[in-house]
Amino acid sequence: MIRKYTMGSPVTTDAVVMDIPAENMEGYPFANRTEDGKFIFSFALGDDEIVYGLGEAPRGINKRGWIYRSWCSDDPFHTETKQALYAAHNFLIHGTCGIFIDYPSEIIWDIGYTHPDEVIITIEGPDFDIYLISGDSPIQIVREFRGLTGQAYIPPFWAFGYQQSRWSYHNAEAVRNIIRKYDEASIPLDCVYLDIDYMERFKNFTINRETFPDFEQLVSEMKEKNIHLIPIIDAGVKKEEGYPVYEEGKEKRYFCRTEDGSDFEGGVWPGIVGFPDFLRPEVRAWFGEQYRFLTDMGIDGFWNDMNEPAIFYSVRGLENALEEAGKLRGQNLDLGKFFYLKNVFSELSNNMEDYASITHEADGRTVSHMAVHNLYGANMTRAAGEFFEKEFGREKILMFSRASYIGAHRYGGIWFGDNHSWWSHILLSLKMLVNANMCGFLYCGADLGGFNENATEDLVLRFLALGVFTPLMRNHSAMGTRDQECFSFDHTDAFRDVVLVRYRLIPYLYDTFRKAAETNDMMFRPLSFDYPDDPLARECETQLMLGEECMIAPVYEQNVRGRTVYLPEDMTFVKLSGEHIVKEPLSKGLHYVRVGLNEVPLFIKKGKTIPLCQSAMRTAQLKPEQVTWI
Repeated sequence: MIRKYTMGSPVTTDAVVMDIPAENMEGYPFANRTEDGKFIFSFALGDDEIVYGLGEAPRGINKRGWIYRSWCSDDPFHTETKQALYAAHNFLIHGTCGIFIDYPSEIIWDIGYTHPDEVIITIEGPDFDIYLISGDSPIQIVREFRGLTGQAYIPPFWAFGYQQSRWSYHNAEAVRNIIRKYDEASIPLDCVYLDIDYMERFKNFTINRETFPDFEQLVSEMKEKNIHLIPIIDAGVKKEEGYPVYEEGKEKRYFCRTEDGSDFEGGVWPGIVGFPDFLRPEVRAWFGEQYRFLTDMGIDGFWNDMNEPAIFYSVRGLENALEEAGKLRGQNLDLGKFFYLKNVFSELSNNMEDYASITHEADGRTVSHMAVHNLYGANMTRAAGEFFEKEFGREKILMFSRASYIGAHRYGGIWFGDNHSWWSHILLSLKMLVNANMCGFLYCGADLGGFNENATEDLVLRFLALGVFTPLMRNHSAMGTRDQECFSFDHTDAFRDVVLVRYRLIPYLYDTFRKAAETNDMMFRPLSFDYPDDPLARECETQLMLGEECMIAPVYEQNVRGRTVYLPEDMTFVKLSGEHIVKEPLSKGLHYVRVGLNEVPLFIKKGKTIPLCQSAMRTAQLKPEQVTWI
């Protein structure tokens, strides 16, 4: 059962696809309006009650004990102290009730932090829709919510292949070299990513002809090898005379403005940019059409980035900072003055005053960016997704994004942003899979091996062993960090063994994914969903159920040869490595299992089977009908 309550005049988000009649907000329980126009909802938590949801967010599967913030944030340091990441997924489950707050600005979720036995939700403004979803179990609530918000995006089959990325492969020869080395190492590969350096001076929908002089030929050559090149697209459009995308956007007034009607100007990779007003349908149609520049060359996959939006500085903010710095020139800076100067520049990026100066057109009126911030990246993805579906049909183009809001799951997937080569981020990725699935984002995954910092061989292998099961299996790393392609380490054979397992599992993973998408279900579930009366299963956050057949339990610590795993029922412990399979029946309970660096652990429920196909170097070469059942 779903009930909807409306307060004020909410901005249309299109997060919901069902028409639910709205009830009077006065009838909503637990609501208090503050003097400054905020709304606060609070309710009690039982001692053993688990709280699920919030999609891509810090900390655990159970969200109790922390404060979370719905505010799409460009922050690469995903530590336990953070309250927000790149997404705003305002869906929560407690007990037999689900709550979806359709409000694209800031929400604070105090889930047992201020008071351990209370949830306090603070909505920062007076205009929103709130949906109450009741059900007999968490998974039933999830299915009701997913029906409310629409079917999840399904990518092409090849998007389940192994993918290699780095910031950046700077020229065509570097790209060819990556494929050559993977082929020489006999490690399967389907995609190579192009970060910002493929562009002409970081301008969207351009090619750097000095470093990629034969780009069209390169794309064609890669297609013959069944390799897909996946270029990045950023939100900002470089301000430059003679640059057609900017000139047209400027002429048609498609960029976000300030209150005085002038275009808002901020600095990102290419310098000063205009930010398309993606909330306007005509702007989405225009921006989506720009992807044709690359699809006409044969490109069939993209990743949208920097769309929170990330702003390095605004023109106004930079001028003010330089003016403040000038005032201190020649002075003997004491402690206070030095840190004041430091903060002047450190606070330039993603500054709230800059965000507050931006306006959008939405529902035929001018609204502040602060009121719709969390919709920006989602509507960039929507712009691309609507164009792809119109031109190519469904399931033809790979698309995923960094920033997102519920509703964007119908147009593309997400990756979990600029993580680190930290062991803790293996578990963080595992936990986000569940809550992202709840919110409709099934095609998702982390930067395997970690984006920032230098990775070790064992970390990358353990990260990949989890990535074997995630729909998006992409190894991605930052400029200046250690190379972490599979052929870059000493034990190339171990990497081959792990990636081969992925290819043997692709038909099973794809079918499991597709079933979850088409039935509004989850691909990954916490053990507590399946075993609600089992105390150990309810508290387990290092293992997940996969589909109806399996449980996954990655190794997530350094210098260990295995891990302790809890089986909530009798299962078969399977170790997969290349073409090798080792099976061991295990009874319900705690077990220590050994897992080599070249092995992928999997647990199959009693009475269930899964198919393994023959491995291949590309998904196009797989034969899903020729399988071995285990």
